[in-house]
Amino acid sequence: MSTLTDGRELLYFDDADTLLPPDRAADTRPPAPRPPVAEMRQDPLTGEWVSIAAARQNRVMLPPKHLDPLAPSTPANPTEVPSDYDVAVFENKSPSFGPDLAAAGVDPLHELAELRRIGLGRTATSVGRCEVVCFSPATEGSLSALPVARVRTIIEAWADRTAALSALPGVQQVFPFENRGEAIGVTLHHPHGQIYAYPYVTPRTQRLVASIESYGPTLFVDILEFERGSDRVLIEGRHFTAFVPFAARWPVEVHLLPHRHVPDFAGLTGEERDELALVYRRLLRGLDHLYDDPTPYIAAWHQAPVHEHRDDIRLMLQITSPRRAADKLKFLAGSEAAMGAFIGDVPPETSARLLREALARAEEGAA
Repeated sequence: MSTLTDGRELLYFDDADTLLPPDRAADTRPPAPRPPVAEMRQDPLTGEWVSIAAARQNRVMLPPKHLDPLAPSTPANPTEVPSDYDVAVFENKSPSFGPDLAAAGVDPLHELAELRRIGLGRTATSVGRCEVVCFSPATEGSLSALPVARVRTIIEAWADRTAALSALPGVQQVFPFENRGEAIGVTLHHPHGQIYAYPYVTPRTQRLVASIESYGPTLFVDILEFERGSDRVLIEGRHFTAFVPFAARWPVEVHLLPHRHVPDFAGLTGEERDELALVYRRLLRGLDHLYDDPTPYIAAWHQAPVHEHRDDIRLMLQITSPRRAADKLKFLAGSEAAMGAFIGDVPPETSARLLREALARAEEGAA
């Protein structure tokens, strides 16, 4: 681990067969002040917390390749990463959460109960951490085009950071994700993802908790068995199964579950991480063979909260894309955006068939 001139942490994760030297250059940029920590405000209609992070308005927006802030530094382009690298992880310059943390020794379950109380005008400091994960030093490309060994390194980085961030005071949930494509709203073409360490349990996970409380603790076991018996299965391995869910909201939606209960990346065995590298890259390559150009997507790694429901909530990948045809996107309009009531444009069984055909084309192209 090293430190950037403004105090942010930077970590390098090397491929198993890396050719890079162990020594890394120091950040030589002039020190810059960090933005103020964001403020959270509670919506009393839902109980949800909204982080007001005004510094994000100053983010770099689709810069030219020679000014890529995630590329290794050069004299003409001093960047966030001083040295060449395989995979690099650093604290976000304009975070939605952190860098402040909760006071050490505070009971996390008491903090959760306090955050779930509804009131008017409630505010809190947006403690936590936001990190950027650079998948490659290349200024363009995608995770799907990387060698399996590199995807394995990325998984190792996710596991390491999940464990480290989960141990920080005030962190309640850790969320690795990737936004890919301008249709999703990316601001950098450089292949990268992010990790958010939230000071609360996210609304989506709270709804999952309610479902488990209604259905019972075997929800994930039963979902996996139900989906593996359907015609929506895309890939079935020894440790993981990928499928289009029965009630898919998006025209392209893929879920992936491990066959045994594991709450987060840190709990995966070496064999599971090896297979996941193969399966995940294969899925992404299939997505990119749906049409003649790459498919925009959000790859969201749902993990169990840090301090509760560890035995109930299983690590789960959910990939979604708004692309409902080669030249059409699904926009969240009135029903979806205002009421959260989704209307599916593509039957999940049709989506699964199209994805299986795309996976076959991707395999043929790789042969």
